[in-house]
Amino acid sequence: MISLGKVLGTFSAKKDLQSSPRPQVKRLNLITGYGIAFDKFAGKDLNKSVMIVGIKAYEIAKENNIDLVYGSLGENILLDFDPHEFKVGDIFYINNCAIQITESCTVCKHLSKFDNKLPKLLKNNRGLYCKIISDGEITEQMQVKIKG
Repeated sequence: MISLGKVLGTFSAKKDLQSSPRPQVKRLNLITGYGIAFDKFAGKDLNKSVMIVGIKAYEIAKENNIDLVYGSLGENILLDFDPHEFKVGDIFYINNCAIQITESCTVCKHLSKFDNKLPKLLKNNRGLYCKIISDGEITEQMQVKIKG
């Protein structure tokens, strides 16, 4: 296994909240065939169970004088590397979990509420959707690996 980097933060969309940014949580419990425990999107589109975002997206915003708090891009997992360097089908291993990239997250008008320039700036760096391949728990600072 090759270490790619680490988890900088974990976030979950709570069922009873209509919030953005997503609140940071201490841990994510990933459940195969369901999604993230207690997340309002669990049990829906299993190919979009987890959204990962690289810190680069926040850096691009900051370079353009747009200050975002982590969780603003809708991520469940914030990474210290750019996941866009990988392709659909690649599998990331975090702790005892495995998540597989299924598609790139499209930029939506939701981002315009932060700044009208943001959707265009993040066109190719918004994040990636993943499906859960194996269950487990993810917390900050855990290593992210890929088979070499």
